[in-house]
Amino acid sequence: MSRRWAARLALAAGVAAVVVLVVFAGLGSLVLMGVGWAGLVLTAAGGWWMLTHTGWIRVLAVLLVVAAPLGVLILYAAAGLLWVVLLSLGLWALAVSAGRAALVEDSPRGMPERSVGRAERPFLIMNPRSGGGKVEKFQLAERARALGAEVVVLDPARHQDVAELARSAVRGGADLLGVAGGDGTQALVAGIAAEHDLPFMVISAGTRNHFAMDLGLDRQDPSTCLEALTDGVELRIDIGYLHAGGPRGEPAGRSEERVFINNASFGVYAEVVQSPAYRDDKARTILEMLPDLLTHHSGARLRVRAGSLTKDGPQAVLVSNNPYERGDSAGLGRRGRLDSGLLGVLCVGVGNAAEATELLLRGGQGRGLTEATAREVVVDADAPVIPVGVDGEALTLPTPVRCRLAPGALRVRVPRHRPGVPHVAPPMDWRRVRRLALTMGRVAAGHETA
Repeated sequence: MSRRWAARLALAAGVAAVVVLVVFAGLGSLVLMGVGWAGLVLTAAGGWWMLTHTGWIRVLAVLLVVAAPLGVLILYAAAGLLWVVLLSLGLWALAVSAGRAALVEDSPRGMPERSVGRAERPFLIMNPRSGGGKVEKFQLAERARALGAEVVVLDPARHQDVAELARSAVRGGADLLGVAGGDGTQALVAGIAAEHDLPFMVISAGTRNHFAMDLGLDRQDPSTCLEALTDGVELRIDIGYLHAGGPRGEPAGRSEERVFINNASFGVYAEVVQSPAYRDDKARTILEMLPDLLTHHSGARLRVRAGSLTKDGPQAVLVSNNPYERGDSAGLGRRGRLDSGLLGVLCVGVGNAAEATELLLRGGQGRGLTEATAREVVVDADAPVIPVGVDGEALTLPTPVRCRLAPGALRVRVPRHRPGVPHVAPPMDWRRVRRLALTMGRVAAGHETA
């Protein structure tokens, strides 16, 4: 019932948005729409020129990005129709929001889980610097030890090999491995857990906690994750492996692979974060490096093969452990499932202002963005080594780089009671919304008369 009424609300609000323009602006409504579209096109083009040029061209592009939308607003106000446009845009936003909500499936999307007993010898590694000091703030080490876990708190003053700590714990009889820290540290220990078929436990003490979010854990209070030690369930999820170098065309050797639990990024982003100046001045470094990177005047030229898909020269490539959901307003933030058995692939290749404008006007869809899924992805380049971001860690790896997925290879122990993975509304599809509103209405009426 709620989905049917959401679809009806979307249709009503969409019609109202058009009616408001026509009634209060008359034939001028076409002019208003044309002016608005022109403003968007100029803003997108200015943004592209700002990113791909330096000097006085960048200055003019910045002025265009500011002047285009401001000029549109001034024209609307001068015509006395600014309130009409704002009201129409508000109704349209309501229509899109209600329509996307109507398209969210009612069926549960949670991954299969099974009840498990309490771990006898859990071993946890905690990074006191992660998340601005969440380990100390939430007294995670003390609480875990009180629940019977062996805890190693990393020493910020010296480097410690977390993978070797985990291996040593396995040799000592640990029957569960866990990490309170960032996604990069979690990936290293998760690989050891998968190698020995031991359950792995995530404590959301990092800064962004993308992996914890996709597992449905509480990211605000990491201490709740410790409930998995006493009242937990187990999920079987996929884990990604990345193999670098070696003769082209030959299968990867597993002993040389690097684990990723979220994603591996190639191209522009990976090149920028490798710069020594990035840590000291992120914004300036990005603005200085982007023009050459986006126009292929610097950096390696990538070639991607993912199943039947082949892409030559994309500026950025993201290979993820299971696909990211489309329509997430927070960006590349959520994966609805971690057990699909497929890698997600996103290739961005924008060659000019027209393609950049198309991406903006079509809500992230267009010739400049290619999405795919595959069981194996090969990223090659015209350089012997390329920068790669693996779960937030900046690496430099020999080419070609092969990414593969091991379905169900990681056993993850999570609390029985947890917030869960939030629904992400899919992109707007007016045909589906209209069919949903009308079809469900007729079905409901038939049931009522039956």
